[in-house]
Amino acid sequence: MERRRQLRDQRRRERLHNLWRLALFSACAAGLGYGLLRHGWSLRGPEQVNVIGSQQVSRDQVVEAAGLQFPVLVLNLQPKQLQQRLAAALPVENVEVERLMLPPRLRIDLVDRQAVARAQRGKGAGLERGYVDRLGNWMSLSHQQVALTRTSPQPMVSVLGWQEWHRPALAQILERRNSLGSPLQEIRFEPNGHLLLRTKALGQVRLGPADAQLLRRLELMHHLTGELPGQLKGRTIQSIDLSDPDKPELGLPAAPAKEAAKGSTGTVTAGTN
Repeated sequence: MERRRQLRDQRRRERLHNLWRLALFSACAAGLGYGLLRHGWSLRGPEQVNVIGSQQVSRDQVVEAAGLQFPVLVLNLQPKQLQQRLAAALPVENVEVERLMLPPRLRIDLVDRQAVARAQRGKGAGLERGYVDRLGNWMSLSHQQVALTRTSPQPMVSVLGWQEWHRPALAQILERRNSLGSPLQEIRFEPNGHLLLRTKALGQVRLGPADAQLLRRLELMHHLTGELPGQLKGRTIQSIDLSDPDKPELGLPAAPAKEAAKGSTGTVTAGTN
């Protein structure tokens, strides 16, 4: 009986020792984890924010646009939220954000917007001048001034009457600006939303509303540039109206008196066959 009692006491002491060891190890692990999270995996200053891929945006601009306040725990940062915030605040086309633990830092990969056209829009009682990128987004002069002087020449295309709701149509035109058969010079949005383009070969072309027929009208412009009837070559075209792509109209100057006597007219319906 005495032997059994001693064995029970011994097992009880061993269990207590094990519980104390477990509690001690757990406390140490919790303390180590807390210290690591609190002090090890945190950003203490802007130098731990790596910004790559941009020639226009500095690290300070990124930190300000992201609203980062140091120190900040790496695990508290939400990459998707940061991407949305930066894309809305900076002149960039794409943003990728990645959290890195060893060593703790934030990596932000940016793709700059590149101006493809000069632009102007109404602002109050006057006009504001700027640029647009290939997606039709507005870019202020300050956003693009440095990049243009260092990396690329001034865009030759002008966009007049830019509005936010014009972006989808503008993006389609800019995507096809090199496939119109002639250099594109001007894109004009009228107050009613109708489109006018000016190219070197055709002059001003009225495209009508920016609707589902826009791509067809652009293809027709390319066709007319290369396939104008022989009798029109060498004569000045006053206007081209492609509002109805099934019945494109060419406005020609009045014919000389001798030709007028023979029945010449000033408006021609251009065939597309």
